[in-house]
Amino acid sequence: MNDRITIADLLAAKQQRRPIAAVSCYDYTTACLVSQTPVDMILVGDSAAQMVLGFDSTLPVTMDFMVAITAAVHRATPNAYLVADMPFLSYHLSLAQAIRNAGRFLTEADAQMVKIEATAAYLDTVKAVSDAGIPVMAHLGILPQRITEVGRFHAEATTAEDAIALINLADRMIAAGASALLIEGTAAEVAQVITTRSKVPVISCGSGPGCDGQILIAPDILGLSSGHPPKFAKAFGNLGARFVEAFQRYAEEVKAGQFPDAEHSYHMKSGEPQRLEEMLRQSGQF
Repeated sequence: MNDRITIADLLAAKQQRRPIAAVSCYDYTTACLVSQTPVDMILVGDSAAQMVLGFDSTLPVTMDFMVAITAAVHRATPNAYLVADMPFLSYHLSLAQAIRNAGRFLTEADAQMVKIEATAAYLDTVKAVSDAGIPVMAHLGILPQRITEVGRFHAEATTAEDAIALINLADRMIAAGASALLIEGTAAEVAQVITTRSKVPVISCGSGPGCDGQILIAPDILGLSSGHPPKFAKAFGNLGARFVEAFQRYAEEVKAGQFPDAEHSYHMKSGEPQRLEEMLRQSGQF
């Protein structure tokens, strides 16, 4: 078994300009497949609310749910660097709450880092969790947990004024103790400036090629997402159509009485059906 990737490995990748490949996935089966590839990092994202549970935002997922699926992903991928997403209201009420919930991901799910959607209001939270010995990935740019506040998402830092604000916020997050940054839906030029200035790994989620690494959600990579994926998503497979074809064939064979056949059924040992028939006759049940 290979050694588990650590934050030191990610820092070395940044320094050596080796791009970091990251995937967001939510279940044991998918993570088993990811573990057979050179993916460096897995984020168990709160987008599971949409991709797994069918909600229209990330807000409904709970800590218990996120801890459970993070533990499942870890069981499938013991070597990839594992980041867990802090769900809505898991770090908003107090610093003590934030530390307690972040710690659950490390102690109950064996995560190595937690991700916090971070505005300037949560600099103290990032610092408190980091000071407690829990590495933090600060999530900047588009912040899905703020959907009810903004109403509709749009690309971030597309003006010079907004760019300066985001660059300064990134600097402040690192100063507060963030061990990594994730920048979502931000102008590529600005994400590259942040990456160049940053001493910690910077992962792009739709923020251009100039970051230290890239992340997409597994359903988008596989071509499984329904609806309209974001502009930055790219399907590297078309498994959705193949899944539908497989389910179609299954249903047709069941309805036609073709499945299951003898090959896909269990059978009694030789001579036992005759003995069973005799026993049933003797008992009057046949």
